[in-house]
Amino acid sequence: MEILLHQHLGRHRNIIEFLASGDSPAYQWIAMELADGGDLFDKIEADVGIAEDVAHFYFSQLISAVSYMHSKGVAHRDIKPENMLLSKDGDLKVADFGLAALFKKDNEIRLCNTVCGSPPYIAPEVVNGKRVKRVDVLESGYAPNVADVWSCGVVLFVLLVGNTPWDEPTLKSYEFKEYVETDGRTSDELWQKLSPGVQSLLRGMLKLEPKERFSLDEVRRHPWFTQPNPHLSSSGTAKDPIVLATRMIESLRIDPTAEPTPSQQRQQTHADSMDIEATMRLASTQPETLLTETPFDWERPPRLSTNGISASQPTHSHAYLPSTQLSATLLDRLAEDPSMSQFSQKPSVPLTLTQAAQRFGDIVPAHSLAHFLSALPLGLVVPLVADALHRLGVPAAPVAGRDGAYIRVAAVDGRRQAMKGTILVEQWNEEVVECRFVKAKADPLEWRRFFKRVVALCKDAVLVL
Repeated sequence: MEILLHQHLGRHRNIIEFLASGDSPAYQWIAMELADGGDLFDKIEADVGIAEDVAHFYFSQLISAVSYMHSKGVAHRDIKPENMLLSKDGDLKVADFGLAALFKKDNEIRLCNTVCGSPPYIAPEVVNGKRVKRVDVLESGYAPNVADVWSCGVVLFVLLVGNTPWDEPTLKSYEFKEYVETDGRTSDELWQKLSPGVQSLLRGMLKLEPKERFSLDEVRRHPWFTQPNPHLSSSGTAKDPIVLATRMIESLRIDPTAEPTPSQQRQQTHADSMDIEATMRLASTQPETLLTETPFDWERPPRLSTNGISASQPTHSHAYLPSTQLSATLLDRLAEDPSMSQFSQKPSVPLTLTQAAQRFGDIVPAHSLAHFLSALPLGLVVPLVADALHRLGVPAAPVAGRDGAYIRVAAVDGRRQAMKGTILVEQWNEEVVECRFVKAKADPLEWRRFFKRVVALCKDAVLVL
């Protein structure tokens, strides 16, 4: 079904293009357009969000993609950060049609009954309906295209504040309960960060009653949506990818001395944080990753495009080296790395890099920015990270690898969703060690929030320029 519907969509500038498909005795495969820019939400600061003009740009592209899908009779049903990628020029690409449904054919509309999606982004009529014998099937159907509008609204909220408005749209959630009781005039401090125009649009998109919810036409006519955007060209693409990339990097900042804001799950216990079986069971398009049964793929994303720094230097034994004693050559190279600015008081992109950049990816790397460098020796960094994980209630058992060590992460995030990945600690060059957080399956913002918590606990080891 995923192949049929993705192929049916054809081409759109904000949707990952379907190229081909086939099968073998072992598996079925789909070849798709490469999203050169990586994950959008890997570049958005948890608990902070991005500037309103950048959020408006990506929301405009999201609405363009979803409007096109609906015009072809297809509802996505799994709109969330994990399924939003970037092109090499920084444009949005919606991906993953494993839960998509055909809701309109020959002008006939059909409803859906399957309960699917991610709890923070799912529409209330999907999760709150009366079930039949199977827990994932509803007695009465819902309009999947209308449910998509709700999910788009939650994504806009997350773009602007770096957090979801609630952990799930049920009365079990304190934030959602207050939203319902106040008719959208909640006292939640996250809502207070939003401009009146955005709040107006969100209240229309997040109407509890599907029949009262904004249609996509109403979204496109809303004054906040129709305002001019400096990043959006007349063709709907990024007008100046370099300026857009610079704005995004400037929104990323980690303060190792600050206490990270918790996600919206308020009543989480220490036991819950490690109980993967406690996660809400919903239909998912992404299979569980078996972290314990497969060898770690020692992934090496692109590094600084400079000479003299290697990502695969052999491990050396050396004493503690203060950052003030790092070589001038290394410090100069690191000063050109945009990912280092996230640890600065005022994140910025070096002017020399901006002037030399020719595309979005020259400033915002495709790989995740969830990594830090340390001038401490490898033998000290690994136990520091392991200790930080233990303090967070996450089991940690470092495993020695050919270039360093890695630690499997299998836990549940603040919204009771599975969070899986690997923390890789390796000698980056002869002077510094890198600690890299490789996400396998997790909400991008929850993974970055987790990264920030580890950084806060390891702050004395983090190299800051």
